[in-house]
Amino acid sequence: MSGVKCTNRKNKLKISAVLAAVMICMTGCGSTKYDMPYSAQSSVSSYQLLNVANQETIEPFAANLCVAAKDIPASGINLSEVGAAALFDSKNLETLYAKNVNNQMNPASLTKVMTALVALKYGKPDDVYVASENVKITESGAVLCGLKPGDKMTLDQALHILLMYSANDVAVLIAEGVTGGSVEDFVALMNQEAQKIGATNCQFMNPNGLTQEGHYVTAYDLYLIFQEALKYELFNEIIQTSSYTTVYMDGNGADKSIEIENSNLYLRGVYDMPPNVTVVGGKTGTTNAAGHCLILLARSSSGTPYISVILKDDSREKLYADMSDLLGIAK
Repeated sequence: MSGVKCTNRKNKLKISAVLAAVMICMTGCGSTKYDMPYSAQSSVSSYQLLNVANQETIEPFAANLCVAAKDIPASGINLSEVGAAALFDSKNLETLYAKNVNNQMNPASLTKVMTALVALKYGKPDDVYVASENVKITESGAVLCGLKPGDKMTLDQALHILLMYSANDVAVLIAEGVTGGSVEDFVALMNQEAQKIGATNCQFMNPNGLTQEGHYVTAYDLYLIFQEALKYELFNEIIQTSSYTTVYMDGNGADKSIEIENSNLYLRGVYDMPPNVTVVGGKTGTTNAAGHCLILLARSSSGTPYISVILKDDSREKLYADMSDLLGIAK
C-alpha cells in the first residue's frame, strides 16, 4: 500500500498480524480497489485512509456500518450485570449503547444466525437434506426436534426449525447437507464468511453453539453477522414467524409432522414490547456457559430499524427486562 497512510492516531495497521484482506473501495474511482490487510484486534472501522500521491480518499471499511470501538453509555439504563450489550441504529448508523462489544464470549445458539447465513449463501431452499447418525446429540439440555438418521427435509424446513425452535440436531443436518457430509467443512465456511464481512474477532467450532472450547464471538461481530443475514428474504420471513407446522419424511418415506413456536418470547406475547418499539424478530440462545442471550431486529414508531444484542444475562426474565430497557432508548 505504497503512498497510503492511516490518519487514526490511536491505531496502526498491523501488517504482520494479517488475518483477512478486506477490499476497500476508493471513493469516486470506479472499480479501483485496495487490498487492505488488518489485524483482528484493530478497530478497522475507525480508519480513514488517504492516497497521498493521488490526493484521493479511500472509503473506510465501515462506511455503511455502525461503529463501536469502546463502551458507549446511555442515561437511564443500567446493564451492569450483563456480559455484553449494544443497540445500533441501522438507519442513521449510530451506536446508541455499547458495553463490552468487542469481548470474545460464548454465543450459545446465536451461533445459528451464522449457520443460517452460510446455508442461505451456499444452499437453495428446496434442497433436500438427509440426516446422518451425527444428528444423535446426547448433551444434557440440548434442544432437539427429534431427527432420526435417514429423515429428510428441505433446507427451507430446516431453517425454520433452526431459527425458530433452535434445534441443535437440525444444525448438524444443515451443515452436512450444504457441504455434502462434512460438519468440519461447514464450520470452515462459517469462519471464512465471517472474515469476509469483517467479523474477525469470532471463531466458530460447530454449527449449533453448544459449548466447545475455542468457540466464541463478540457482540459487535454478531451485529455484523445478523445484519448480513437480514439481506436474505427467507431469513427475514422466518425470524418474524411466531409458529410453524410442517411435514417431512422419515427414511422409509413416511410422513412426520412437527409443530413449533418461536423461542422469541416477544413474538409469542409472553413479554410486552417496549413502548413505541416493535420487535420484528431475532434469535435466542441459552447455555450454562453463555447464560441467556438475545439478538433482535426492531423498529421504532417512525420506522427506524435497530439491531440490539445482549450476551450472558442471568435469567430469561431479566434478559427480556434488560432488552426492553435497551430498546427503550431507541430514538
